Amino acid sequence: MTTIKNYLSLVKFSHTIFAMPFALIGFFVAVLQSSNSTWNLNKAIGLGNDATNFVFWQSHLFKFILVIICMVTARSAAMAFNRYLDRNFDAQNPRTAIREIPAGIIGASSALRFTILNCLLFIAATYFINPICFYLSPVALFVILFYSFTKRFTALCHLVLGLGLSLAPIGAYLAVTGQFAVLPVLFSFTVLFWVSGFDIIFALQDEAFDRSQGLHSIPAALGTAKALRVSEVLHLLSAACVIAAGFYGSFGWLYWVGTAGFCGMLIYQHSIVKPSDLSRVNIAFMTANGIASVVFAVFVIADLFL
Repeated sequence: MTTIKNYLSLVKFSHTIFAMPFALIGFFVAVLQSSNSTWNLNKAIGLGNDATNFVFWQSHLFKFILVIICMVTARSAAMAFNRYLDRNFDAQNPRTAIREIPAGIIGASSALRFTILNCLLFIAATYFINPICFYLSPVALFVILFYSFTKRFTALCHLVLGLGLSLAPIGAYLAVTGQFAVLPVLFSFTVLFWVSGFDIIFALQDEAFDRSQGLHSIPAALGTAKALRVSEVLHLLSAACVIAAGFYGSFGWLYWVGTAGFCGMLIYQHSIVKPSDLSRVNIAFMTANGIASVVFAVFVIADLFL
């Protein structure tokens, strides 16, 4: 149990809360579109016609499980690889010196083997989903693993991280339908700008360290105040995308309640992080964004089925 706990800590498993809800949104949007019928919540949870329920679960439950496996393994691979690649920098940074590899809790070679194992499990899961997901799996892995290199040469590393997590809704949609569509792409852009914006806020903690080590980030390049302005612009773009998705998908009032909650959390995190006060960065990063994604997904999925 201790070993499992250490690896869960290595990959910050709790941070799965950021992209997973959007993967669920992409999945259920696809389920409704691919079923070519109007579902309601009673049918989805087993209170409708038995034959209808059986067909629903038989068709989609296995893919749902595979999508969850893909989300967990892809993110675990990305985080473990990031920790492996950054281990020397982490050891020098007081904030990150307690992480598992520099602290000697998990060996570097073990972290690399864990990365490879999760990559293989991810590819295997996509094989059982459909051909397009399988063929695109190396592309997805390249994006999420490549992020770990970007801080060494570009301040746009935050956007690459956002791109990696933005694959969640479109990937889940592809798992069900096998094709691209505008609506999941709008959700992917929502994630891209949202994650990029809050990663800039998180990176404020390491502004001085990054500069001292020649690492690149928007805070290191622009300073705290300007970096926060960039984050605000990205979050405005994220809000615009989620609003556009609402109109394009002709969602009902529950969607707009979720949108209000999501946008409210964006506003909240910028209200508690100031250039002169970074004491609540972790609250803005984890709490506000965790609430934003979960609450939004709950209302969107409810809107789909009600």
